[in-house]
Amino acid sequence: MPRLLPLLMLLLSFQSTASERCTPLEITAGEWPPYLSRDLPEQGVIAHLIRDLLRAEGYCVQFKFLPWPRAYAEAAAGKQAATAIWMHKPEREADFLYSDALLDEQFVIFHLRSRAFDWQTLDDLRGLRLGGGLEYSYGPEFDAAIADGRLQMERVSSDQQNFDKLLRGRIDLYPQEINVGYFSLRQSFPPRKVAAITHHPKVLLKNQSFLLFPKAKPESQALRSQFNRRLADFRQRDLIGPYFADLRAGRYQPVSTQPPETNP
Repeated sequence: MPRLLPLLMLLLSFQSTASERCTPLEITAGEWPPYLSRDLPEQGVIAHLIRDLLRAEGYCVQFKFLPWPRAYAEAAAGKQAATAIWMHKPEREADFLYSDALLDEQFVIFHLRSRAFDWQTLDDLRGLRLGGGLEYSYGPEFDAAIADGRLQMERVSSDQQNFDKLLRGRIDLYPQEINVGYFSLRQSFPPRKVAAITHHPKVLLKNQSFLLFPKAKPESQALRSQFNRRLADFRQRDLIGPYFADLRAGRYQPVSTQPPETNP
């Protein structure tokens, strides 16, 4: 037994040193499954990626999930190291330093598989009933077509409502980010109904999203440089693709009961 004591002390010393080398960081985020959510495995694919990128730089990341306005405000005030993830808007540059692009979003148009549908320009969508999210932007050109009446959009508060309306024939089309849309479908509807919906291959809108570092924290410049360097390293070594392959394979789906079959 006495021989085990030095080994035990060495192990405890190693663990303590490893812990000291891991600098804690807190990052605010809003709910945006499957990219970010407190209820998903690894808290979503983007949370998983951010955590691994910063772990490789010696940081231990904890995400603080808040309503989006609070996530922004708390980080802007310097209460956290960063906030995830945001599209670029010039006015946000007053509060934050932007990382290099972390996520490429692709918005597509969902429709019933049974419906013959094709489009090349926004004029091809005239006369069709579009579903949309409350206060949601689909890009300047699309938003302008809605504002001037060329396109008609019925807005509701959730993806589930829009997909339900699509399944019931109450709208014809629903534009949404491709991974967000399919995640919502699989969470809200049984396989039979999920299979009834597809998307047109033409991309409606491409966006990039970023990790934001508050200008209120003097260490933000250095932390952003570390993050960008590690992100470039992951890209060069093709280490980012597997995260999104896992997303498509369903790794980030929560463990839950199957949505029940209901009458249409």
